[in-house]
Amino acid sequence: MFNYYLQLALRSLRRSPGLTVLMVLAIGFGVAASMTTYSVFRAVSGDPIPWKSSKLFVPQIDMWGPKGRSDNGEPPDAMDYTDAMALQRAHRAKLQSAMYQVSPSVVPTGAGKHPINVSGHAVYSEFFPMVDAPFRYGGAWDAGADRQRAAVVVISSKLNEKLFGGIDSVGRSVSIEGRDYRVVGVLDNWNPQPRFYDVVNTGGFNSSDEDVFLPFERAIDVGMPNNGNTNCSEIPAESGFVGLQRSSCVWIAYMVELDDAAAVSAYRQYLDGYARDQQQAGRFGWAPNNRLRNLPEWLDSEKVVPSDTKVSLLVALGLLIVCLVNTAGLLLAKFLRRSSEIGVRRALGAQRAAIYAQFLTEAGIIGLAGGVLGLLLTGVGVASVSWVLPKDIAALARLDVPLLALTLLVATVATLLAGLYPTFRASRVQPAWQLKSN
Repeated sequence: MFNYYLQLALRSLRRSPGLTVLMVLAIGFGVAASMTTYSVFRAVSGDPIPWKSSKLFVPQIDMWGPKGRSDNGEPPDAMDYTDAMALQRAHRAKLQSAMYQVSPSVVPTGAGKHPINVSGHAVYSEFFPMVDAPFRYGGAWDAGADRQRAAVVVISSKLNEKLFGGIDSVGRSVSIEGRDYRVVGVLDNWNPQPRFYDVVNTGGFNSSDEDVFLPFERAIDVGMPNNGNTNCSEIPAESGFVGLQRSSCVWIAYMVELDDAAAVSAYRQYLDGYARDQQQAGRFGWAPNNRLRNLPEWLDSEKVVPSDTKVSLLVALGLLIVCLVNTAGLLLAKFLRRSSEIGVRRALGAQRAAIYAQFLTEAGIIGLAGGVLGLLLTGVGVASVSWVLPKDIAALARLDVPLLALTLLVATVATLLAGLYPTFRASRVQPAWQLKSN
């Protein structure tokens, strides 16, 4: 029976090609706009580490007091050196790491090779298991290397390819800022988006890989400067990198792993106790105003998902609704124009269900054709989002199989829904009236 309805639908669509093309174009453009913006929204709003994000927390300490708080009373979103080191020494979390952004130069071996400017972070050894960083060769350094300020480094697979041709380089030496560092690990392809472990310094999104990870205290010891954001409530008393460490300026990101609610509660109590100790010592002149957010809450508080992507998605959905309303109107006009045909079929014994099946099949064909057009336009849209969005965010948009399937599904289902009312009106045509009028 479906083949019969399919033949009727195709015959009807061929009788009015202009109207058919207009409806297909409306559906195609509406669906393409929605799917293009959804591909961007999906990329920027996804959980970068869904199997663990509820166990990763970012502590905030109010070291500036009321004068340095935001309008909503929030403390600074990074830490100064004094507080970060105090938390690191106390080690109240299962895993933890202070970190700051670095941008050293790497000198390849061989005559005539020019230095390579790379980006990365100075971290503690617990950083790698905490963020589940994947390794291609070797692994992270141990806690002993942290304490000894060892000259070791973890490099990216991209930098490993440049320096060593992609082979297992564990144990080889790399010259960083004129000093030799021993490679202990090579990361596999890893560039989480958003870059959840340090959204303060990266803004959340960065299309380029981080090439080097160095021991935090080694980087401090050799004076490797901070390449990330530095915010100060007052001018540091001393200049230079050492002066930054002795100031109340915030420039260090901090993350901890807490396994359960009891651990979270204990760590929150520790933060408040630490702030009260600083208050009693005369360093803080205000009551504790700390925060401890898990990763999803932290990304939301930092507004990592750009507001313009949300607005764009709503606008695109609005466009799709307008296109569907127009399509419904065109279908209604098309179906009611065939009232005499419907009346004859009803007089000959056709049930309302048969009328429903015939016209919904026609709407489904239009939706499917619009979906195919939408696939092509979505591909063009995904390739063109860099014209209207920042490069690092636009690079996240991907045209994959789930998106293609969703595009076809949305186009077909949306058109079927748009065709329900026109089909209902067509099925209510009274045979007697049509026979008398003819």
